[in-house]
Amino acid sequence: MSALSVELLAAPTAPSITSAGDTRLGIAALVGIAVIIVLITRWKMHAFLALTIGSGVLGVVAGAPLAKTITSFTTGLGSTVAGVGVLIALGAILGKLLADSGGADQIVDTILARTSERRMPWAMALIAGLIGLPLFFEVGIVLLIPVVLLVAKRGNYSLMRVGIPALAGLSVMHGLVPPHPGPLAAIDSIHADLGTTLALGVLVALPTVAIAGPLFGRFADRWVKVTPPETLTPARASDDLEQRPSFVATVCTMLLPVALMLAKALVDVIVDDKSSLVFRVFDVVGSPLIALLAAVVMAMFTMGRAAGFTKERISSTVDKSLAPIAGILLIVGAGGGFKQTLIDAGVGKMILNWSDSWHISPLLLAWLIAVLIRVATGSATVATISAAGLVAPLAADMSTTHAALLVLAVGAGSLFFSHVNDAGFWLVKEYFGMDVPQTLKSWSAMETVISVVALGFVLLLSLVL
Repeated sequence: MSALSVELLAAPTAPSITSAGDTRLGIAALVGIAVIIVLITRWKMHAFLALTIGSGVLGVVAGAPLAKTITSFTTGLGSTVAGVGVLIALGAILGKLLADSGGADQIVDTILARTSERRMPWAMALIAGLIGLPLFFEVGIVLLIPVVLLVAKRGNYSLMRVGIPALAGLSVMHGLVPPHPGPLAAIDSIHADLGTTLALGVLVALPTVAIAGPLFGRFADRWVKVTPPETLTPARASDDLEQRPSFVATVCTMLLPVALMLAKALVDVIVDDKSSLVFRVFDVVGSPLIALLAAVVMAMFTMGRAAGFTKERISSTVDKSLAPIAGILLIVGAGGGFKQTLIDAGVGKMILNWSDSWHISPLLLAWLIAVLIRVATGSATVATISAAGLVAPLAADMSTTHAALLVLAVGAGSLFFSHVNDAGFWLVKEYFGMDVPQTLKSWSAMETVISVVALGFVLLLSLVL
């Protein structure tokens, strides 16, 4: 978690690295964000470098001493990596074990063998949702899209009817449900309760996937007609394995961290005695670190050993899972540094002061900010981290439930309209064999539907909770 609490941010004595007024701070924030956007979109600079440079520009324009700006950035980077980095690493290990052991194929084969043609889009959404729980979005796409292509080709299904639900399941999990990096970083910035956010995230995710997946897929199928590309329909990932983990064991392992974190949230609500043994036990086992660590250890046996992996191969799988996440860790850390620079400069307080005179819901404001950054940079993670840092002070007087909904509003906004500046756009385009207009009418439109529908459910929950 960040060292600077929301309560301290809202306090009159909150430290500030500059004495600039609201107008100058507003200009500084816009310039800093604009620099990041230009560097990423125009100069194709890595998001880590762009966020680092943008933080420096923000401090300079705000009139903050360079030394204090650097301190704010490094403090935010360090606290973010410390709070989120280990969880990202554990999630990567779990996802790699799922893929290499054939557990993902086992889930796919079991569900599809028991699914009729009419229910196939719903089955693909379910598969993507289950697989998407422990996997990063890019990893999930690489793992799932070849399966989608195989299903479409061998079963003679429309690629849009089975592909859109699968993509929706992955995207919604990525944007709304921890332990994905974006939601975790937003929870850290806003200081929301992870268990509450997880429970509400799943509650919002289920109907959002249904609407943006199988239902929207019917319209996408009318707009876009494509066939699975022959050259991109590979053999299944586990064809070389002599054995695979069982369906039940694989699903139970994947759902273990979610179950433990939800159990902790439930105990927090039900048990009044905070010193009781039950409360203390679930407070430990339901923490994200312990929950994910337990799932990883369990996966070594239920997936790795069940697939016939030796101790050496399991160790090798773990090693290979960590290298690809270096870039993600750097981006998330630099995003935390940029967020801390915004906060220490007083931009958070400025937004809080301005919002007092705005007749707009904080949830809608958070969504709009995330939408703007997402459309400009193409990165859902950058949009989530930056928007969460900007609106974090708004959560100071919120209840636990509404702070969690603020995280979800940011997550929903971060998924809005993926287009040509998003790597995911090109990945989907190439795998599905589409041209740019077709990708815009299918993938980009689906992302927009997810964002708007999720916001609608977030606002609805805010009225009843």
